[in-house]
Amino acid sequence: MSTSHKNLHSKLTLGGLLITLGIIYGDIGTSPLYVMKAILGTSVINADIVLGGISCVFWTLTLQTTIKYVLITLSADNHGEGGIFALYALVKKTKIKWLIVPAIIGGSALLADGIITPPISVSSAVEGIRTYYPQINTVPIVIGILFVLFTIQQFGTKLVGKFFAPMMLVWFSMLGILGLIQITKHPEVFKAFNPYYAYNLLSIHPDGFFVLGFVFLCTTGAEALYSDMGHCGRKNIRISWIFVKTTLVLNYFGQAAYLIHHEGETLQSLGGSNGNPFYLIMADWFQPVGIVIATLAAVIASQALISGSFTLINEAMRLNFWPKVKIKYPTELKGQLYIPSINWLLFFGCVGIVVHFEESSNMEHAYGLAIILCMIMTTILLNFYLIMKRVKLYLIVPLIATYLLIEFSFLIANITKFAEGGYVTIIIAAALISIMTIWYLAKEINKTYTKIVKIEDYKKVLTELGADLSIPKYATHLVYMTNANRVDEIEEKVMYSILQKRPKRADIYWFVHVNILTEPYKTEYKVTEIIKDDLYRIDFNLGFREPTKINLMFREVIKDMVKKGEVDITSRYESLNKNNIIGDFKFVLSEKFLSFDSDLRWHEKIVMNTYFFIKKLSLSEERAFGLDSSSVKIEKFPMVLHAPENIGLTRVK
Repeated sequence: MSTSHKNLHSKLTLGGLLITLGIIYGDIGTSPLYVMKAILGTSVINADIVLGGISCVFWTLTLQTTIKYVLITLSADNHGEGGIFALYALVKKTKIKWLIVPAIIGGSALLADGIITPPISVSSAVEGIRTYYPQINTVPIVIGILFVLFTIQQFGTKLVGKFFAPMMLVWFSMLGILGLIQITKHPEVFKAFNPYYAYNLLSIHPDGFFVLGFVFLCTTGAEALYSDMGHCGRKNIRISWIFVKTTLVLNYFGQAAYLIHHEGETLQSLGGSNGNPFYLIMADWFQPVGIVIATLAAVIASQALISGSFTLINEAMRLNFWPKVKIKYPTELKGQLYIPSINWLLFFGCVGIVVHFEESSNMEHAYGLAIILCMIMTTILLNFYLIMKRVKLYLIVPLIATYLLIEFSFLIANITKFAEGGYVTIIIAAALISIMTIWYLAKEINKTYTKIVKIEDYKKVLTELGADLSIPKYATHLVYMTNANRVDEIEEKVMYSILQKRPKRADIYWFVHVNILTEPYKTEYKVTEIIKDDLYRIDFNLGFREPTKINLMFREVIKDMVKKGEVDITSRYESLNKNNIIGDFKFVLSEKFLSFDSDLRWHEKIVMNTYFFIKKLSLSEERAFGLDSSSVKIEKFPMVLHAPENIGLTRVK
């Protein structure tokens, strides 16, 4: 981890706290826009429901966000990085195979959440315009804002980030002040701190338990908060959360105070079609300003999830859960990346949600179901992390049991939303789970059917091939990418390529292996001389958030080796050698295709055919490794799975 990265996590600065406000809290910070509105719906305002709802919100923010995420889960950092894949990379060391299941489900659910958060946040904010123009169709405005938001992603968030922090400071201050004004008029709302009111709502109210489905919306951003830890550092998040939680609680209690004062009425009678308590607690003169600030905050909330989705896909690719896609690095900031395909996939997903649901109140049904799945998966992985850290069992068991009870209660309450719109996020999450599972299984099958041989057995023939002038020289330097983990081994297909598939004579052979580590930031390499002046192996050890730019890295290694006098890369052709001309480098990559000789089982057939179909749509190997296509040769190899051992031919005379 770089020094600046370490500083970020150990230092507590005013700048750090401000940036944290801008990046981390968008999702959870904009929930007052829709939570109380969702809890009440179209029913008549009842003081018990309001107090019960607000008590549930307070205790959810305390138990779920503060204790589980801010205090416990933020401690489970992977060299300063957070998120479900960073947590999986940590617990992977336990060698428990099935932990991949919660990792894939959780990651997919978080991505699905990234498709619904921008539409619901932006729609809730924009619908405030209806106070002045009741008949206005907000759908085109929302789509327009989303289009601008997704278009600016390619420039990175450095520029926008400078604007985010002060804007979110204004937003949270506004939340606190608006809430405080209402509370001073009706301080009796503080009764809701007593958990009895939450219990009362859940046990006595006929739909009490299912109100939890809407209460849950207040903590949906907690998972994103953990995912973005790498950008801001644990200390900055923990300290700034005190301010954020205070303003959120003040706003929720302020909305409750206003609603209790209007007991017996409905939101629609108070504010027309846009009866949203968030806007109702504002003074008339302030509403236009409030709508503008809310819209900007909603855009920032969306931004946090979009950049979080890029980070998530990047990690998924490194962990072999996702096909290789093009990644751009718009700024020099560590961890700053832009994935065009994911950006536009998210945009079209968001547009689909807006067009399908039209109103933010309809989107509330689709929201929450996917993210609670992600939270349950985080709890499962967290359990193994605590075991790994040798925390006492008498502490782990009640803690994990409590959170599983809370989260499964939320899940059951959210299940009722399935038919009303929850199916949308579940379908999206299921599609993402399928892609990740197929990609992972195919890679495992691939590994199983890759034959590895000992380099020792080929040393003699390689040395003789290099000296055999009857074979035309293929390249001065011939480079093969290898998946073999051991230095003394290589895939059989590499040897087949060099010796049989048109013998390839070269002056120096290079085997290059990329090892993705379970920590986020590291760039190390190791050189092994296998045959002096003839065969070298380079092992790159890269963190799971590091870009794979093999062309640049390989050049850097060669430069260093030349400087130390370990290798001579001048051309061996007499005329070129005399004039100190550097020899040519050629990369050979092997591309597999499914052989007709394969005798596949039905599930392998589905996995492998889907894998090769997705592979056609994903980034080619040379572009994924950052290689210059002019010096790359792609060789196709048949992949034979369960070859029939005996066909049973009979020879006739």
